[in-house]
Amino acid sequence: MSEKITPYKDKSTTKKEQVTEMFDTISGNYDGLNRVISFGIDVKWRKKVVKIVANSNPNRILDVATGTGDLAINLAETGALEIIGLDISAGMLDVGKDKIKAKKLDQIISMVKGDGESLPYEENYFDAITVAFGVRNFEDLEQGLTEIYRVLKPGGVFVVLETSVPTKTPYKQGYKLYTSTILPLIGKIFSKDRSAYSYLSESAAAFPYGDAFNNILRKIGFIEVEDNPQTFGVATIYTATK
Repeated sequence: MSEKITPYKDKSTTKKEQVTEMFDTISGNYDGLNRVISFGIDVKWRKKVVKIVANSNPNRILDVATGTGDLAINLAETGALEIIGLDISAGMLDVGKDKIKAKKLDQIISMVKGDGESLPYEENYFDAITVAFGVRNFEDLEQGLTEIYRVLKPGGVFVVLETSVPTKTPYKQGYKLYTSTILPLIGKIFSKDRSAYSYLSESAAAFPYGDAFNNILRKIGFIEVEDNPQTFGVATIYTATK
């Protein structure tokens, strides 16, 4: 990413520290607000990710930047024996643990506090790895992707769901208006952190989506890299293998 976007421009702490603070702060209303902001379409996108992962018949899955565990919970549908949701925010993980327990999935899904850029697992450990709306929050994007590559088994599938920017009219203009004006306003009204949703829209706009991200994946060593834009290009599903 050419420009480093941080949640709190008036603080001297690192991006990683600020992202952790931000998600800890908004964790309580994150799920509900996300459904409002995305009009619920993110649920459909996650189902597509699950289908891609399920086709590889994985036994062990890692969901990096799992947040409150939405994707990790959905991944239980793959029949995997072990799913680990990893995140740097204890607040988000606490919300996720309650959701997992309520769904009686705590024997399959473990929520782990950890850094996506320094994964606490050995090489070639996971059959599949996913990240939903998390790679743009890495302090060092290539370092995070390198770690994911390291712990993924040869032949394993890596699936990323991330925001992107529509390139066609009128979707491009509508997206810019929504993310620059409406989304931060919703965040200010419903969240106690006024900077959080401005950061989320700014970081989405700065993220190297499409071919730019494909090329980074290939640089790391991934093969069979593909991107599939969703809903007029406001999000993209990337798939790659090792």
